[in-house]
Amino acid sequence: MDIRIIVATHKTYWMPRDPVYLPLQVGAAGKEKLGFQTDAEGDNISRYNPYYCELTGLYWAWKNLSCDVVGLCHYRRYFGHRTLTHSPEKKKKAIFHKKDYEALLREYDVIVPEKRHYYIESVRSQYEHAHHKRDLDLVEQIIAQKYPAYKAAFETVMERRSLYLWNMFVIDKERFDAYCAWLFDILFLLEPSVNLKDYSSYEARVFGFLAERLWNVWLEKQQLRKIEVPVIMLENVNWPRKIGQFLKRKFNHAEE
Repeated sequence: MDIRIIVATHKTYWMPRDPVYLPLQVGAAGKEKLGFQTDAEGDNISRYNPYYCELTGLYWAWKNLSCDVVGLCHYRRYFGHRTLTHSPEKKKKAIFHKKDYEALLREYDVIVPEKRHYYIESVRSQYEHAHHKRDLDLVEQIIAQKYPAYKAAFETVMERRSLYLWNMFVIDKERFDAYCAWLFDILFLLEPSVNLKDYSSYEARVFGFLAERLWNVWLEKQQLRKIEVPVIMLENVNWPRKIGQFLKRKFNHAEE
């Protein structure tokens, strides 16, 4: 089974040695090369990385990779075996190898990270508090007009209190291609209506944020056999800071 897991990175960083992983420098257009494969070669949208985040790597894989299975991880986040250690070296040993992916893909259609749970609000309200409500509303309109078969799935996902995040997954290339064709069509239709010059650098990553929600919508409609697996965070999460940032965004948007 020819599996390629792209590892989206914008900096020099440790990478797994297993050849299943393909380190990919995202947003490489006009930047100093890091020695990895870049997303600025072939058919690409590398220059839009400040707005599309890791999606420029996803687009590059869609247009330029030929393999059986495609996945996306991040230089600090990988699929792996559950571990409670804080040791970076032990975390690295918990990261999946090719044989782990092959074993799971013999039983399941898609590998996804364990869900993030929003205990106090829905997927829709969380987005509206953390980002710009208008963008999500416009995506909903595009789906209703161009992809009405996905309207019910969109509404179902928006009312949930959990979500697959980070645009991380592993899936066969045929389904991957179908998903990317659907996703980028929606985002490219949305793009002219988003006034990015009024957005902060964080808010400008709008297309990456929306894609996290749209991946869940696409999955809901496809009804695939999913397996949720742990995500290995190579760097420990500063939860007090992360919660503080969330509350700041939530209340700042509430005042607008």
